Amino acid sequence: MSVQVPDALLLLAPGCQHCAAVLEGLGTLVKEGAVGALEVVNLQRHPERAEQLQVRSVPWLRIGPFVLQGAHTLGELRDWAARAQDPASVQQYIEQQLNLGQLAQVEAMLRFQPEALRAVVPLLENPDTEMQVRLGIDALLDSLAGSDVVKGMLSDFAELTQNPDHRIRADACHYIALTGEAQAERYLEVCLQDSEVEVRESAEEALAELRTRV
Repeated sequence: MSVQVPDALLLLAPGCQHCAAVLEGLGTLVKEGAVGALEVVNLQRHPERAEQLQVRSVPWLRIGPFVLQGAHTLGELRDWAARAQDPASVQQYIEQQLNLGQLAQVEAMLRFQPEALRAVVPLLENPDTEMQVRLGIDALLDSLAGSDVVKGMLSDFAELTQNPDHRIRADACHYIALTGEAQAERYLEVCLQDSEVEVRESAEEALAELRTRV
């Protein structure tokens, strides 16, 4: 059985300093078979694509599920093409981009692959996850509150309320409220009995928020 290689999309524009090098690199990957197909769009001729994809600077590229911007060497492009064949790499991508403050790129990926949001759960349950990453995940979840993908994560958030770290349990209360699901209330009511004041207070706030969403 042949390995499913990713396709790529590149948006460029005249005068772009790094576009030619990225285009050459992606062309090499197509020749090597590391990328199956490459679509190249000149935004001067098709500005509507920039609006559709909410692109503000070029080069902008998507390899498989991963959205990238700016200069990338051939080696970096080859690495992303290889990662695109591994579902576990989605979590690594989200963590890396959020750590770099690239929230917009993760949001762009989720527009094409919203189910990839589930990859944040292991990051949320790990107390060693960097604060920059946690803040980025919070922003993602807040922006997608009430969406089908966030509603589908209710059981994941409920499990976080059992985490040994009380800070994670407190955060989980807020995430539960973001689902807007009526059945989420029972999880928050349990958290009202938590041994930690911070968790109980978070549960109270989350219950109030949830009742405005249901």
